[in-house]
Amino acid sequence: MIALPFEAVTAVLVIPIVAAAVLAALPGYRAAARINVLASFLTFLAAASLFVTDRPETGQYLFVDDLNIVFIVLNTFVGFTASLFSASYIAHELETGRLTSANLRFYHAMYQVMMFGMNLAFVANNIGLMWVAVELATLTTVLMVGIYRTHEALEAAWKYFLLGSVGIAFALFGTILVYLAARPFIGEGHDAMVWTLLVEHAAAFDPALLNLAFIFLILGYGTKVGLAPLHAWLPDAHAEGPTPISAVLSGLLLNVALYAVLRFKILLAANPEAIGPGPLMMTMGLTSLIFAAFMLYRRRDIKRLFAYSSIEHMGIIVFAFGLGGPLANFAGLLHMVMHSLTKSAIFYAVGHVAQIKGTQKLSEIRGLTETHPGLGWGLLIGVIAIAGMPPLGIFMSEFLIVSSTFAVHPLLAIPLVFGLLVAFGALLMRLTSIAFGEPTGNTAPVQASYLPMYAHLALVFGAGLYLPSALVGWFQNIAGILG
Repeated sequence: MIALPFEAVTAVLVIPIVAAAVLAALPGYRAAARINVLASFLTFLAAASLFVTDRPETGQYLFVDDLNIVFIVLNTFVGFTASLFSASYIAHELETGRLTSANLRFYHAMYQVMMFGMNLAFVANNIGLMWVAVELATLTTVLMVGIYRTHEALEAAWKYFLLGSVGIAFALFGTILVYLAARPFIGEGHDAMVWTLLVEHAAAFDPALLNLAFIFLILGYGTKVGLAPLHAWLPDAHAEGPTPISAVLSGLLLNVALYAVLRFKILLAANPEAIGPGPLMMTMGLTSLIFAAFMLYRRRDIKRLFAYSSIEHMGIIVFAFGLGGPLANFAGLLHMVMHSLTKSAIFYAVGHVAQIKGTQKLSEIRGLTETHPGLGWGLLIGVIAIAGMPPLGIFMSEFLIVSSTFAVHPLLAIPLVFGLLVAFGALLMRLTSIAFGEPTGNTAPVQASYLPMYAHLALVFGAGLYLPSALVGWFQNIAGILG
C-alpha cells in the first residue's frame, strides 16, 4: 500500500468545503469556474487514492468500506466531469444574460457545498450525520434549481423543497426508530447511532421497530431516489434548473439516497426476525419502471424526457437490490454505475443542444447528426446506451437483472421485461426525429468541449465489452455485503 501524508477520506471532505468558502469570498467571478474544476479534480484524485492507500480506522463519525468506496469514486468522477461541463455552460448563460456574475459565483460555491454534502453522506458512520448530509446536498440543489429566478424555476424549486421536506420528515422518523431499537442493547447517546455498531448488534433489536423504521426510511429516502409515486419533484427540477444540475441529480444525488436505503437494508437483513426488505423494494422498483416507461411517450420537453428515464432506471436498480442474491446485487451495482455515467453524458449533450437551439421542446430539435455531427452522434450513442442496446454497459446489467429474475421469481420477469420494452420503444421513437429528422433551428457551432460527454460514453462502451477481473471481484464482494 502507498502511504499518504493525509487521510484520503479527510481530503474528500475538506477540499470541497474549503473551495466553497474560497468561492463564496471571491471578489470577482472570472476564476470561479477554474477553482470549481480544480477542486473537483483534486477531490476525485483523493477519492481514487482510496483504492490504493491504507484505509483509515473506523471512527465514530467516519468510515470507509468496499461499498462506499464505489459510491465515493463514482460521485467524485462525475462531479469532476460535470464541473468541466459547467464551466462552459454557465459562462454561456452569463453571456446571454440568463445569469449575472453574482449568480455564477453563487452557482460554483453551491456546487462545492453540494459535493461536500454527498461525500459526507457516503463516508458517515453515524446514521444521524448521514441524514444531515443527505439533506444538506438536497437543500443545496434546491437553491441551484431555482437559480434562474423565473416563475417556472422558482415553482420547480418550491415543489422540490416541499416534497423533499416530506422525505426529510419520513427519513428522520425512521432514523429515530432505529435509534430506539438500538438503545436497549447499545445504550443511550451517540453509540446507538453508529452504523458499524448497529450492524454488529442488529440481530438482537426489536424486529417490529426495525420493520416500521424501514417503511419510513424507504418512503423518505425513496422520495429523493425518485421512486413513483414520490417522484413528482424530479421532472420539474430537471426541466427548469441548469443542465449541469440535471446531470448531477440523475447521475449522483439519486445515488446518495439509494446508498442510504442500502445501508438500512443491510441492517434489516442482519435481524432474522425482521421482514425481508426485498418485496417492498421490488414493488416500488417495478412500479417506477412501468410508470416511467409509459410517461416517456407523453413528454414534449427533452429534459423532462430524460428525467422520466432516470425514474425508470432507478426503479430497475431498486428492483435488483430488492431481488437480492449475488447476481442481482452485482447487476444492480453495475447498473447504477452505468446509469450514472450514461445519463450524465446524455445531459451534457442535452445542455449543448438547448443552448444552440434556444429551446428544450422536442418538436424544435431535429436533425442533429447533420447540423452538429459530434453532438448528434454523441447523443445518439447515449440514448442507445440508456435504452439497453448491446454492446454498451447497460445492456449487460439489464441482461443480468432479467436473468436473475427468471431464476428466482419467473413471474416477475414478465412485468420487468414489459417495462423495459415499453421504455425502449419510447426512447427510440424520440431518438429518430432528434438525430435524423429534417434539421430545424439554429445551426451555429457549439462553443463547448465534448470531452466530458465522450469520456463517459467511452467508459460505458468499454464496460459493455470487458470488465477487469479486479473490478468484477470488487463488485462480487460488495454483492456479498449487501446480502
